[in-house]
Amino acid sequence: MLIGKKIILGVCGSIAAYKSAVLTRLLVKAGAEVRVIMTPSALDFITPLTLSTLSKNPVLTKFIKDETGQWNNHVEAGLWADAVVIAPASANTVAKMANGLADNLLLAVYLSARCPVFLAPAMDLDMLQHPSTQSNLQRLQAFGNRIIDPGYGELASGLIGNGRMAEPETIVRFLEQHFTSSQKLAGKTALVTAGPTYEAMDPVRFIGNHSSGKMGFAIAEELANQGAHVKLVTGPTREHTNHGGITVIPVTSAEEMYTAAAEVFPQSDIAVLAAAVADYRPKERAEQKIKKKDESLVLELVKTRDIAASLGKVKQPHQLTVGFALETEHEQDNAAKKLEAKNFDFIVLNSLNDKGAGFGHSTNKITILDRNHQVKSFELKEKTEVAHDIVQAIIEKLQG
Repeated sequence: MLIGKKIILGVCGSIAAYKSAVLTRLLVKAGAEVRVIMTPSALDFITPLTLSTLSKNPVLTKFIKDETGQWNNHVEAGLWADAVVIAPASANTVAKMANGLADNLLLAVYLSARCPVFLAPAMDLDMLQHPSTQSNLQRLQAFGNRIIDPGYGELASGLIGNGRMAEPETIVRFLEQHFTSSQKLAGKTALVTAGPTYEAMDPVRFIGNHSSGKMGFAIAEELANQGAHVKLVTGPTREHTNHGGITVIPVTSAEEMYTAAAEVFPQSDIAVLAAAVADYRPKERAEQKIKKKDESLVLELVKTRDIAASLGKVKQPHQLTVGFALETEHEQDNAAKKLEAKNFDFIVLNSLNDKGAGFGHSTNKITILDRNHQVKSFELKEKTEVAHDIVQAIIEKLQG
């Protein structure tokens, strides 16, 4: 359940910081992407080199990177994460978090985070039992933070009691349970098509389009983040994904995309057809490179197979299909016709008349039309955010 999850691990000044190395290793082994942020006092207990090596990412310790004034953007980090885990969470850090202080990078990231925050307290028995610490922990819980209870045993002081940081394996299980319960597409399978298709004229040239594949890849990752097992059939693109919940099936032509999609579709609960498939291909493909001889070149084109329409004809009642319409005029009318003709549950419309939408942008501006003639328009957003909106629409449809 941690495959592809983005986790910030905060490490505070505590003898339990040595467990952070094991926790980092377990999270990475489980498929998570881990970025470690250390408080200044944590540097006295474990080195950044250790955690950087295990996480495969640079460890952040302060706001300013170097003497040039470059800085570590705490807002960006807080928005990047799917979860913030502070382990060990010292009494000092707990107190600062409860009172909104931000005198180090970790605390600033905490205040910027929109994702769930988990704390694994680690401190001596009397510190943990002190009314101020208990009040701080209760306040943090009231804010919506999750406390991973400390364990019982021998403490650094020699006392026996509660205060030991939860074992790394316990923390990983806690996170897995959280993500399992929050993944609304767990157990579902999904087909996503992405990118352009290239229709060969000869061994060198082809007919294609400007699709980057960004939108399809973003949707595939968002579906996988929600627990779906995704088969991503993609035309030629520079986009890539390392998400463990996604199987990438590369293709080149429209016919290859149809073959791959038709094989995957019967086992799919969800199909999102985001690829920009060529409508026509050369009737004949030259075996050798076409030489430049005459002033003009005439190509005879024939229609490619309509993937969406073909899948729509064999669609089963339990399957949900989503199409895309990129239009330049009469946008909603054309999208509505396509929705009916290809048996989609809803269609995502974007217009080349909208600045920042369409091919080649990291942003998109969409309108969703469904079979009940409901229309919902969205503002211009990053494609990752657009993917979230589309997947939320899928979830709402599946939930009735």
